[in-house]
Amino acid sequence: MKKIILLAMLTVLGVTTSNAQAKSTAKVAKIDGAGMAFQTDVIDYGNIAHNSDGKREFVFTNNGTKPLIITNTQGSCGCTVPTSPKEPIAPGAKGIIGVKYATDRVGAFTKTVTVSSNAAGQPSKVLTIKGNVLPDATKS
Repeated sequence: MKKIILLAMLTVLGVTTSNAQAKSTAKVAKIDGAGMAFQTDVIDYGNIAHNSDGKREFVFTNNGTKPLIITNTQGSCGCTVPTSPKEPIAPGAKGIIGVKYATDRVGAFTKTVTVSSNAAGQPSKVLTIKGNVLPDATKS
C-alpha cells in the first residue's frame, strides 16, 4: 500500500514539473509578426566627466516571426541623438539603437528616446538614459 501511495505521489510530481516547464517555455515563444525585446530599457551613465564620450547602445532582439523595421527614433531634446538600423532586422537577429548624449552640459540628466517600428502590439517603445555630468576639476 505504501508503495502505491509513493508511486502516485511521484507521478503527480512528475506531471506538475512537466506542466511548469511547458508554461515557462511558452513565455519565450515567438511573437506572431515583428517583435522588439530590449536587454534593458534604461542606461545609467552614472557620474561621467564633462565633455566625455556620451555614446551608449541599447541592444535588442527581434523576437518575432517577421522582419522588424525601425521607422523612426526620436530623442526628447537636441542633446540626445539616436541612431538606428536602416535595414530590416530578421527574426532572431539582434540590432542596436545608438544614443549620443551631449556631455558638454554639466549636471544630472534624464532623457528619453522613442523608437517607432512595425513591432506587433508595441509599435512605439520609450527608452531612457540618465546620469550626471561632473564639472571640470578646478586647478589649485
